[in-house]
Amino acid sequence: MDFFARQAKVRSSTRVLVVLFALAVIAIVFAVDFFVFTVFGHPWIRGDHLGVYQRRLITFTTLGVLAVIFGCALYRIRSLSQGGSAVAEDVDGVLVPPDVADPKLKQLRNVIEEVAIASGTPVPDIYVMPQERGINAFAAGYSASDAAICVTQGCLDHLTRDELQGVIAHEFSHVLNGDMRLNIRLMGLLYGIMALSVIGRQFGWSGSSRFDDSERDADRKVMGYVLGLGFIVIGSIGYFFGRLIQAAVAREREALADASAVQFTRQTAGIAGALKKIAVVPEGSLLDVDNRHEVAHMMFGDVDPFNSWFATHPPLMQRIRVLEPWFREEQLLSLEQSLRGGLNGYHGLATSDDDATPAKKELPPLEWPGGADVATAVVPAVAVVAAASAPSNVAPAANFQQARAVRQSMPSSLIAAARKPESALALALALAMSEHEELRPRQRRFIANAFGDDVLCATDALVTDEMTLPAAQRMPLIALAFPALKQLPEGRLETLSTTLEAIVGIDPQVELDDYCLVRLLRMYLREAAKPRSAPVEGKKKIPACRESLSLVCAVVAVYGGSDDASARRAWLAAMNQAFPGETFQWQTLPMEWQPKLDRALDDLDGLLPVAKEIVIQSLQSAIQADGVVTSTEKELLRVVCASLHCPVPQLSEAA
Repeated sequence: MDFFARQAKVRSSTRVLVVLFALAVIAIVFAVDFFVFTVFGHPWIRGDHLGVYQRRLITFTTLGVLAVIFGCALYRIRSLSQGGSAVAEDVDGVLVPPDVADPKLKQLRNVIEEVAIASGTPVPDIYVMPQERGINAFAAGYSASDAAICVTQGCLDHLTRDELQGVIAHEFSHVLNGDMRLNIRLMGLLYGIMALSVIGRQFGWSGSSRFDDSERDADRKVMGYVLGLGFIVIGSIGYFFGRLIQAAVAREREALADASAVQFTRQTAGIAGALKKIAVVPEGSLLDVDNRHEVAHMMFGDVDPFNSWFATHPPLMQRIRVLEPWFREEQLLSLEQSLRGGLNGYHGLATSDDDATPAKKELPPLEWPGGADVATAVVPAVAVVAAASAPSNVAPAANFQQARAVRQSMPSSLIAAARKPESALALALALAMSEHEELRPRQRRFIANAFGDDVLCATDALVTDEMTLPAAQRMPLIALAFPALKQLPEGRLETLSTTLEAIVGIDPQVELDDYCLVRLLRMYLREAAKPRSAPVEGKKKIPACRESLSLVCAVVAVYGGSDDASARRAWLAAMNQAFPGETFQWQTLPMEWQPKLDRALDDLDGLLPVAKEIVIQSLQSAIQADGVVTSTEKELLRVVCASLHCPVPQLSEAA
């Protein structure tokens, strides 16, 4: 299943969510109306006035309940308007600083950065729940630009690097496939329908304590307990529907995310090993934080021992056997004994040159049914099957390994600059500086006027290293710097965006890599500043964006082709892919194509997901028309996919 089919699943989940939420609201309103009518609906009023009184009572009760539910839901969603970081901090997550020295946290950051580079997304904010000993994690946010990934301390203590990598890849699938926005909405709706239970406890137990023990207040105190108990019982309806909604929306998505993790890493051992350790460690994947039920639907594993009705994830052994069909439950005993014996212990740091951590003794191999040869033969087959069911537009294993190599080969001075806000600012400016010496004096004046001499000096110091940077490392470096850039004040970020455009706009013939960098960074910063304003699913169809698609394909064809003839062939292949059977006139690339390309990309972002799939397929046809995929084409495709909020498709060097 690819990204666009996954979007259809998200829309289906949204419809299920709306239907179940509506049923929950109806059930709660009916229950409250019945309870209030039973208690207050038969007063001393007689005659026609009784009917009027009862109708008004039910009307006011219904409106009051609806106001509480929707008011609480909107309040909760608004409280999470800052995106993923707000969700992580709400469950006591602690931000991991970019320049962290702790080896476990450094390994976590390295793994997340590698997956972000491979998937073509900015590095998310990284959080740890230091008090949670269970193995769990989640991704939250409205878009990739404001995403946060949060892991428990149990992940750091128990998992090897490969296992941690599998968990992080699982969470990135939620980032890429649009699950996060639905998750935040679900948090708000659950808060609304569960609010009456909280109100009931407060009203019944705290409210009644305000009355003394005098005979005059005895009736009021009893009434307080009765009302409180009634609202608690009614609140249990909301709790029931809340758990049911979580299970209905989350379970299938979690199974698909497991398959996506296999495609990221091209091996099942990592995520399967993490699931096995959840099965054997005493804490499992359980959480202790008070509001754990709010985030249960977005976690890597179950936060509570729910029964099968309310479980937000498939059974643990079922998840393991999808990845490793030969695995048997009794083999968990061998793993548990190995862990207790200290082999690989509860401190699963793996060897890695970049992580700078000592080697740890690995677990002895488990005995597979049929012997080692059978196991060796089955592993690749299972990996292929799992990958086939995963989103095909997610970066393949080759991209993942390449991302790690790209990150490790970056100059240490540039990586250090990407870690802190002010130096990341200077780095972004240095990356935008022209290779042409005659243009730099004017660019330097722009920087000095906008930020002062200190930032200009810091930028100059980085330019030398930046000029030797391969093209394939420029945008990954921006992805690494993004968490630090987000920490800058809003006004400084606006000045950065304006200055970058001015620097690049000095040269009428803007170099493509400079355009790509500025476009990507500007879009990331805009969405991070206002997470809830991130674009949602579009409504337009492909014929409505014909001119925009023609221009984008022309840019890809011209900059990817070796001559005019090859560019025309590539453009024609793309247009035939999008509009089969039609005739076309060659789209001449205008002199100042940059602002027109900006408008074209914004226009294409308003397409339906199925139409975006056609756009990506057309671009792939253009890129692969000459049988060679260049780094320029890859970077341009990365920018187009980011602008359309789609994952980067699989491309090989030789198509």
